[in-house]
Amino acid sequence: MSHFARLTISHPDDLLFGIAPHPLVTRRGMIIGGGLVYPEINFTLPPMLVEEATLPEVRRNYQEIIQGALRRTVELEAPGIVVEFETLPPMTEHPAWGIELTRILTDAMAEAHATHGLKSVLRITPNDTREMVRPPRMRSGRLYENMLATFDGCAAAGAELLSIESVGGKEVHDEALLMGDMRAVIFSLCVLGVRDMRFLWTELNKIAQKHGVHCAGDTACGFGNTAMVLAEQRMLPRVLAAVVRAVSAVRTLVCYECGAVGPGKDCGYENPILKAITGYPMAMEGKTAACAHSSPLGNIAAATCDTWSNESVQNIKLLGGMAPTCYAEQLIYDCRLMNAALADGRDAALLYRKWMVSSDASRDPQAWILTPESVIALARAIVGAPNAYAAGTAAALTAVQLIREAHGDGRLSIHPREIPWLDRIQKVVEGLPTSESQFIDAMMGAVDTTRFVAKDYDL
Repeated sequence: MSHFARLTISHPDDLLFGIAPHPLVTRRGMIIGGGLVYPEINFTLPPMLVEEATLPEVRRNYQEIIQGALRRTVELEAPGIVVEFETLPPMTEHPAWGIELTRILTDAMAEAHATHGLKSVLRITPNDTREMVRPPRMRSGRLYENMLATFDGCAAAGAELLSIESVGGKEVHDEALLMGDMRAVIFSLCVLGVRDMRFLWTELNKIAQKHGVHCAGDTACGFGNTAMVLAEQRMLPRVLAAVVRAVSAVRTLVCYECGAVGPGKDCGYENPILKAITGYPMAMEGKTAACAHSSPLGNIAAATCDTWSNESVQNIKLLGGMAPTCYAEQLIYDCRLMNAALADGRDAALLYRKWMVSSDASRDPQAWILTPESVIALARAIVGAPNAYAAGTAAALTAVQLIREAHGDGRLSIHPREIPWLDRIQKVVEGLPTSESQFIDAMMGAVDTTRFVAKDYDL
């Protein structure tokens, strides 16, 4: 495992869209993070059952999706495209189904390259089916074995980027959010989540090396995005969701310690922090993800992206055509604008980044912690800590400080009822034990240990 003891990007002005200190070169010559922002199309089926009897219709949908998206990409003369295939649970439970659909996608991409010279790369993201039993079995069993088989078969079929929205620690985190329990948030992310990430990404790195492909990255979607959506629905404070997002970066960092090289998964809004730490390229989503969820991060999310994604859109008919084709067009136009800014030089790119940041940052604490200055401060706090637990507490306290200072001098608007939550979070975090072992002992006596298998987390 690698350990990131210092920042790769230490100045806010060096944290920019389309440019990463360690760009990724794909088999077809795309250089992700090498000076261009690429569109990354993400799609799913319309409402339907996925079972043996419906497989012909499933195949037809994926053929229609990829042909439409690639055709429009060629027509709009995009320099390349990332295609993300997020499997649905039955496709991971039956690896042969996910592998067959991967071949449908890669065959179409190969044909577009041969016919039109279109550069493309496929990201495969099997869903984490381990959580489909209670308590989840994180390191053994049919669900776990089929998930790894899906990764292995899809990599063999041509998927070059391996990603997942892993769920280790979610057994505790969901209740922690609903109760506003910051102690349990840190326990789930920085103890349970970190330990599961180390185990899982060590195994995924073996698969990547076997097939000569890349571990791309994980996402704390089930943690940070759950908090964001609940905050959007007024079910928990936005300041709490912002702090959770900052802490989630500690968990997601582990995949890069285990060999991932980006681009980080699009729904990981913690990715700017990880880019500052690792220097690897990152996917992001924002306004173009409204088909899947609302967020307060529509423009600022693009400020540091290397691929620009839309989250998962259903293959349904819109007035302009099938939805994935329409979203591919939107992404391509967004990327054109970012790439035009880059082509005009550093000052132009920084000005465009300033507009993307300032349009969101003052309106929500979740956006504020993604300003380049906040990102560098959070990243510095994480790498300066001796272990993941200490990094989680440091990230939480740094986020509180950033939010408090920005609100205090009028740069950030926060609803008055949320102000006491900053004091509450700070008091709880400052009162935690300094020793990780003492913290674990205390939490194992405080959380419902029937919700998870302790030995799967080395506890």
